[in-house]
Amino acid sequence: MPLYIKDESVNELAVQVVRLTGAKDKTDAVRRALLAQLNAVKQQKPLLVRIEELRTKTNEIGPINPDFDMKTFSDEMHEA
Repeated sequence: MPLYIKDESVNELAVQVVRLTGAKDKTDAVRRALLAQLNAVKQQKPLLVRIEELRTKTNEIGPINPDFDMKTFSDEMHEA
């Protein structure tokens, strides 16, 4: 089944992908692009999961030390 792209700008994108990736033709380029996008979407974590991971990390770090002096810390880092 041939691939017909009616939108010229999309066709040009497909031509560029063929040229830059070494795909054998536009159909192969579109296949690769769609597979890459599907893989990217499948690997995304939902926002609530990412937030919970951050909460867990911040809980492991613990509360902020109110006596921490960032200037002294920075000065000591640059002296070393």
